[in-house]
Amino acid sequence: MKALLHVIAAAAMSLCSTAGAARMPDVLPGKGLAQHDFLYTGQAHTRDVYIVRGGKVVWEFHDEKARGEISDAVMASDGRIVLAHQFGVKVIDQARKTRWALDAEPEHEIHTAQFIGRERVIFLQSGPRPRIMVANINSGRIEREIAIPAGDLAKTHGQVRHARLTPAGTYLVAQMDLARAAEFDERGNIVWTHPFPGIWSAERLANGNTLLCGKPGVVEIDPAGKTVWHLTPADIPEYESRNRQIAQRLPNGNTLFNHWENEWDRPSKKIDPDKAMVQALEVTPSKKVVWALHAWKSPNLGPSTIVQLLDRPQRLEDVHFGAIR
Repeated sequence: MKALLHVIAAAAMSLCSTAGAARMPDVLPGKGLAQHDFLYTGQAHTRDVYIVRGGKVVWEFHDEKARGEISDAVMASDGRIVLAHQFGVKVIDQARKTRWALDAEPEHEIHTAQFIGRERVIFLQSGPRPRIMVANINSGRIEREIAIPAGDLAKTHGQVRHARLTPAGTYLVAQMDLARAAEFDERGNIVWTHPFPGIWSAERLANGNTLLCGKPGVVEIDPAGKTVWHLTPADIPEYESRNRQIAQRLPNGNTLFNHWENEWDRPSKKIDPDKAMVQALEVTPSKKVVWALHAWKSPNLGPSTIVQLLDRPQRLEDVHFGAIR
């Protein structure tokens, strides 16, 4: 695994351009916005969320009151959306009304959240007291707080990003400053870990394997830690491939992952649409790109972190954290 990570990192550096337009084919594969129905948002200095159906933006939300950047979003089957926006977490409905909200504590940040059933949200709060938290959004009570380790308690922003509950009811966390994926049970015990420098997200697959994504690329490992599939920048040389954030395995066996453009290091906080990378790529198991999303003009969806596909029935709230349902 270590050898693979070195190869991936070297390939990423060699293929990354620093000037001019991002590398991509003149004609992109797939149907553009019409490829899937999807929820879309990403880390930007504005907090914008879009729903695309039938190739058109049919719903949008622009949060001008909150602070921070949206790092995570999940839409439940009833249309409610939970958003983690760095300095807080909130639930909004399709009427854009806030149904529940919680500010992060001073010196803390919240970068990931998801529903548990209809009444609860699980999220991570990083900072001097990093911990897993479960909130009852009807009563407003915090029902569970579980301390977790961090590499540096003084560096809040770099501790964690994405996390998801597994079918077994454990919580799989991408711990950036510890360079690993770590799986916690409801008592806070670590039941599994795997090293992955540059990690951004981790997802437990239906086959029991784990899909890891981050700076090195996208890697699927089995429970023993053996690599069974991987995608590096060298596998898709026709695309500028950097700042990968969240990868997910689709029912058809393809893998979808996001490319994030960093607007924070630009004085204008604006990205030139003619030079921007594709925002998401869908690849087959044989690593053929079948969909490349590049929506920087009419509409401009902005930087990409989350793409939740909506073109099949889903109940993403049907998960549990141990006995919490």
